[in-house]
Amino acid sequence: MMAAHNSTFAELPPPAAPPVPVAVVEEHPDVALVARAKAGDTSAFEQLVKQYDRQIFRTANHITQNREDAEDITQDVFFKAFQKLEQFKGDSKFSTWLVRIAVNESLMRLRKRKTSKTVSMDQDVETDEGSIPRDFAEWRPNPEQIYSQSELGDILRKTIGGLPPGFRTVFTLRDIENLSTEETAEALGLSVPAVKSRLLRARLQLRERLSRYFRQKTEATK
Repeated sequence: MMAAHNSTFAELPPPAAPPVPVAVVEEHPDVALVARAKAGDTSAFEQLVKQYDRQIFRTANHITQNREDAEDITQDVFFKAFQKLEQFKGDSKFSTWLVRIAVNESLMRLRKRKTSKTVSMDQDVETDEGSIPRDFAEWRPNPEQIYSQSELGDILRKTIGGLPPGFRTVFTLRDIENLSTEETAEALGLSVPAVKSRLLRARLQLRERLSRYFRQKTEATK
């Protein structure tokens, strides 16, 4: 009887392996809003406008350095986005797609002004003291805490506004709007190495301009 019992026990199938957990990828809320907007739900598109109008305005304002232009561009961006909504395939974030339109509109506005200066994005950065070395630890200047936040903010805005448009655009998206390098590249239609190169040169120029300003300010107070 014992042998028969052991034989029956040996024929039992092995325990089933525990199920492998399936990772659940959360869908970005914009996906549903865009789908509703494409289906004709204007309230869904209005929600998208509320979510991103401030970001689009900031981007346009930093690039054009003109509030009225930025306001006009913001309206144009959402008008064109609504017209071309079917062209958004969801390959990128909806916000990145909007930023791309905003950058194009802003640069077009600068070209119409005919005040933008043609600058090679790959040329060396020259200063009064010669070329700035490529290796640096921190682009931000040390104002020695002698300026108020508001004054420093005004100085930064004016200095950023003095950057060439190509540099200013990359700096705005990457360091002000905090887009990733990949998102910045996608919004501008550039390669990631090109974005890194332009960002480096923008930071170098900004550091040089700010350092010169603070140096002159310090000498004037002596």
